[in-house]
Amino acid sequence: MCRAHGSEKVPVIDLSQTEEAAAQEVRQACISAGFFYVSNHGVPDNIMERYAEQNRKFFALPVQEKLRILADKNNRGYTPMAEETLDPANQTEGDSKEGLYIGREIPADSEEATKPLHGPNQWPSEALLPDFRPVTMEYFHAMHVLGLRLVRLIALALQLPADHFDSNFDKPLINLRPLHYSAKVSRPSEGIYGAGAHTDYGMLTLLATDKNPGLQICLDGQWQDVPPMPGMLIVNLGDMLERWTNGMFRSTLHRVISTCGCDRYSTAFFLEPNFDTVVECLPQCCIDTPARFPPTTSGQHLLDKYAQTHAGLDAGIKKLASEAA
Repeated sequence: MCRAHGSEKVPVIDLSQTEEAAAQEVRQACISAGFFYVSNHGVPDNIMERYAEQNRKFFALPVQEKLRILADKNNRGYTPMAEETLDPANQTEGDSKEGLYIGREIPADSEEATKPLHGPNQWPSEALLPDFRPVTMEYFHAMHVLGLRLVRLIALALQLPADHFDSNFDKPLINLRPLHYSAKVSRPSEGIYGAGAHTDYGMLTLLATDKNPGLQICLDGQWQDVPPMPGMLIVNLGDMLERWTNGMFRSTLHRVISTCGCDRYSTAFFLEPNFDTVVECLPQCCIDTPARFPPTTSGQHLLDKYAQTHAGLDAGIKKLASEAA
């Protein structure tokens, strides 16, 4: 059980150093904290600023307008306030946040769209937000490039060739998820959180936040703040990478505690392997310790996780829409 605030620091990794040097630091961070900051990451400030402005404009739309693009069965679209409950055992209500899921743009009539979690995105009205889609996709592509750089570092950190995972990321499962946390103050003793305690589901998460604090991680039984750092992004590992490495690289429990009494904005970029990628213990990670997790696939793993925490990928959130109408 996590209780008090810890004092350990989340490491900062400078991506302008050599790939080999960065990979050594990534390895240590993945083993010890499962979280790290990246500096000199290559995503231009002006792209991040334009994108943040568009997010604020989207979430400022009337609820009825956002509900026009309610999340569909492929997990693309709007998720209303409190739709997600990340820690059902300890929460008395849903997370005090709303979000939007944006994935790779996949035509509805393509063969790839026959797979779960694949299909076209849903976009807000171009008449209301003419710049939202192009600015968002500019940010999406910049984060995709950075994510693939980090996948190379993960491979090197595991003492594998840098391109080891490349074939698993030619048609990756990507979710860009802008989030808006309401001004509601979290009350953990009453089961009220900005986002309940959870681990991320996939391989890598790249997080950008505004200047307001809220993120906490659980290390050695203590909750530790992970404050926003100017010019840096926060990276954390998910359950899928923990499975691949047999627990050597850790997927760390984290939550959001809203204390400022103000709106807070962040964006998570989730980078996961291709839907059919088999996720099982890497040979070098189960030499001395038997595999702790049974084999699965990237897609099935994500479907199982979404079903546990969302009101529903389709029917459940349609019910929310009818109640809000």
